[in-house]
Amino acid sequence: MDEPQHRIRALHTTSTITVYQAYAPEIGLPAVQESRFPAVWKRDRMTWIKPSFLWMMYRCGWGAKEGQETVLAVEISRDGFEWALRHACLSSYARGAHPDRATWQREVKRAPARVQWDPERDLHLQPLPYRSLQLGLSGEAVRRYADEWTVAIRDMTPLAHEIHALVRSGDLDSATRLLPQERPYPAGDESLAHLLG
Repeated sequence: MDEPQHRIRALHTTSTITVYQAYAPEIGLPAVQESRFPAVWKRDRMTWIKPSFLWMMYRCGWGAKEGQETVLAVEISRDGFEWALRHACLSSYARGAHPDRATWQREVKRAPARVQWDPERDLHLQPLPYRSLQLGLSGEAVRRYADEWTVAIRDMTPLAHEIHALVRSGDLDSATRLLPQERPYPAGDESLAHLLG
């Protein structure tokens, strides 16, 4: 089956969607224990959430990069995720998506969320010919994410290391079976129309 150029692929239920982040243990481990982000987690900075597990593995090096040793699966409400999509703009100017660069600049300053479409990754973390969503949250969106949308936080670090070991040993079938079962997320056309550059 051909993949569309832009698609949100995610582990999701009727009420939640799982996104991934990676942090140093002093943030990640308390977040798992409390199922909420600890006080040291900065709410005044943009935070990027990724529905694609393999894109997160590419970004954090399977949990080996400094400051990204704890891989978190953050289950958030679909209502919250869709609020962020509705209030998001593209993180960079795209001809056709915006009337002009100045309009985009005004939008990006005002928007509490930003969208980037990055190449999806395979088990070797090589780019695939289609893209997956990254969602940057700032201001109101960060506060809602931390205080209203978050349902549960799980530590995915052991699973990341297990899958990576299988990939290194060449057992791609076993590695694939352990991956989170991401499938197309049913975001309506109206949620994404302004986010396809």
